Amino acid sequence: MGKNNPIGVFDSGVGGLTVVKALMDQMPDESFIYFGDTAHVPYGSKEEWEIMGYARDIMTFMMRKKVKAIVVACGTHSSISLPFIQDDYNLPLLGVLKAGARTAARVTQNGKIGVIATLAATKQLAFTREIQAIDEGFSVFEAGCPKFVPLVEAGMLDGEEAREAVAEYLQPLLDKGIDTLVLGCTHYPFLTKVIQEYVGPDVRLADPSCDTIEDLKKVFAEKDLFNEGTAAPVRSFYVNGNDESFYQVGRRLIGDTLDYVNKISVDGL
Repeated sequence: MGKNNPIGVFDSGVGGLTVVKALMDQMPDESFIYFGDTAHVPYGSKEEWEIMGYARDIMTFMMRKKVKAIVVACGTHSSISLPFIQDDYNLPLLGVLKAGARTAARVTQNGKIGVIATLAATKQLAFTREIQAIDEGFSVFEAGCPKFVPLVEAGMLDGEEAREAVAEYLQPLLDKGIDTLVLGCTHYPFLTKVIQEYVGPDVRLADPSCDTIEDLKKVFAEKDLFNEGTAAPVRSFYVNGNDESFYQVGRRLIGDTLDYVNKISVDGL
């Protein structure tokens, strides 16, 4: 793929825009194509075979767009799909799992790390494996948070429902004595304000987004893939389901960079 081709980024919905924000901050000259699988969100209750099928369809879409690299900006896909598909494509393919583990290992002081993610992801205990591969002495406690993604997709980021869900899922982790909390789904940074308020200043939040883009920069340096063109970067957004909610919630995070959402049919993949 050419150096000036776009980067592909995908997620189950709006959550991966937290990775896009880091991408725009750290690699502002790069073009990208974002795909949100809003026809199937949330993923937490889906079977593994369904999630794998979604990943294959999205990869087909991305390959047709001639992307030069792909960031799997989704904790569920990073835990379930990526290990099975990463060797099937001749381009860099990165997830958020390893970056999240590294971030948590770097910031914890007492070695007790909480992880919040979708139910589908926590069943894999993938974050636990990655974190304990860094240091087997770390204690890792994972919790599925099925209410979080629907709240974020609906733009309900700081109301009473969000606060009640945060208390429900995070108190058991606080009872374990964690000092670090991994936001293992890219939707969850949208809830940073209410999460940080609840856990207090003594618990550090580990958002994999920035470290994921650091990984991408290293790959681009090794493979000489940085955009060398002089034209302004092109940033395109696609969904296959609800586009209005994606647009409204997305603009709260990345502003008018998200000026238009292309809606394609599920069959269009």
